[in-house]
Amino acid sequence: MSIRPIRLIGDPVLRTPCDPIRTITDGTRALIRDLMDTVDDEGRAGVAANQIGVNLRAFSWNLEEKNGVGYILNPVIVELSEELQDGDEGCLSVPGLFFPRTRSAYARCVGTNLEGEEIELAGEGLTARLIQHEVGHLDGALYIDGLERSVKKRALRQIRETL
Repeated sequence: MSIRPIRLIGDPVLRTPCDPIRTITDGTRALIRDLMDTVDDEGRAGVAANQIGVNLRAFSWNLEEKNGVGYILNPVIVELSEELQDGDEGCLSVPGLFFPRTRSAYARCVGTNLEGEEIELAGEGLTARLIQHEVGHLDGALYIDGLERSVKKRALRQIRETL
């Protein structure tokens, strides 16, 4: 079991778009084991590979909803609802801080598993928020990037004071 340390805001790996996984290797399998172990730590819903310092397109999730625990390689969001949801959002890379963020109420992404088979993760509520959040990480974005301007200003100030 290998719970990897989470990279924090300010680490350049979090702002670098991740490379696609082109070949499944022993290193890829080890990455997925580490992502699964790391997301299984208490209070975690999702972990993107760059949050543990690996610049590859993969994330793991741990949802008590119908989607349970899993991982996806090379996820691409293929559907977002026009209907929106509001709610406080946090991030392991911005620890202890939560800010209101609007997201699509439904999201669906597709990717592959370690056997190269196509898989999908889809849902509403927390699942939709997780998909958008984690794929954002893989694109080099943090959830604070999409905050409303006044909230983002407050968030950045709190981040500077906290970290």
